[in-house]
Amino acid sequence: MKVDAIDRVIKDAIHVMESSKYKIYEISESARNELDALNRELQQVIEETTLTIHQVDKLELDYRRSRIRLTEVSRDFHRFTEEDIRIAYEAATQLQLQLTIYREKEHHLKMRRDDLQKRIRSVERQVERAETLVSQMNVVLEYLSGDLNQVTRMLESAKNRQMLGLKIIMAQEEERKRIAREIHDGLAQTMAHVVLRTEIAERMLSQEHLDSVKEELSDLKGQVRDGLEEVRKMIFNLRPMALDDLGLIPTLHKFVQDFEEKSKIRTRFELAGREKRLPSEMEVAVYRLIQEAFSNVLKHAKATYISLTITFQKHMTQIVVKDNGIGFNVEEMESKMITSSHYGLIGMQERIDLLEGKIDIESKKGEGTKITMLIPINPEQREE
Repeated sequence: MKVDAIDRVIKDAIHVMESSKYKIYEISESARNELDALNRELQQVIEETTLTIHQVDKLELDYRRSRIRLTEVSRDFHRFTEEDIRIAYEAATQLQLQLTIYREKEHHLKMRRDDLQKRIRSVERQVERAETLVSQMNVVLEYLSGDLNQVTRMLESAKNRQMLGLKIIMAQEEERKRIAREIHDGLAQTMAHVVLRTEIAERMLSQEHLDSVKEELSDLKGQVRDGLEEVRKMIFNLRPMALDDLGLIPTLHKFVQDFEEKSKIRTRFELAGREKRLPSEMEVAVYRLIQEAFSNVLKHAKATYISLTITFQKHMTQIVVKDNGIGFNVEEMESKMITSSHYGLIGMQERIDLLEGKIDIESKKGEGTKITMLIPINPEQREE
């Protein structure tokens, strides 16, 4: 009976949290829509402010010229009549009035722009808080509704299995959140901007500003190309297609090259032994291990150099990643892995365990880090 009661309580809690999660999601979506509307309005205000500033600059120049003209006709009574003076005076007065109006308009537009920027920052914080709440609720829901028995068996040597299980789920949820934010901040923003620029091009076309429309379309084409490149990068990060087509080593060559270009950390990739294709799932696992090792160096090591060496042996593949970063105390790090947030090292250890391999970390403070991974290739070796 107690088990049934606990099960009922858990199911009720899950139901309430699911309902709350979707309400928070609706709030988040509403805030996102408001954010998009504010961004569009801000873009329009910025464009209008720019035009107004140009108009103010032109009016100021015209007004100075009209003042000079008024001074000239007022001084030379022999060359200019009273009618000339009146015309010059009215022209200067009219320009002064227009200048005052446009200066006031510029002032109000700038105030509107600053107000919109403040509101955008506030809404962005609301969206971020809502996303964080949804992420945390997803973690708890997955923990409550998931089967932890398998995780517990895999982590028998851990001191606190439930905490580690939570950390793994949180790491997965953070990755989902990262991908969602990457899509929103990258591709979604690009597409929203493309829509806005398309509307501008339509207005120009209706006004028959064909040269401006041509420039706008050329710029749009460049933005779409950038968006396509961004999508390709995201797909590559999620699942490099080159792994299936070309294999592990060519894919790693591209990864190391891209890593060096992006991080500005000098890299070296060496290959030893006779290169061979590994089973597809093993190539993915090896690629992810190396990707995680490089990511840890970028985030924590403060290194200026990193090397990757892969050695193919008859029954074993050896992977060595070395850096010249700040290093750390290995014993302290291993004791903190369970109680802190070192998802990278936990993830690497998990992958190595699933491959029935071994990982060895050598590091000292101020002397860099060396990670050696040994992965058996064929089933007989894996049994041993």
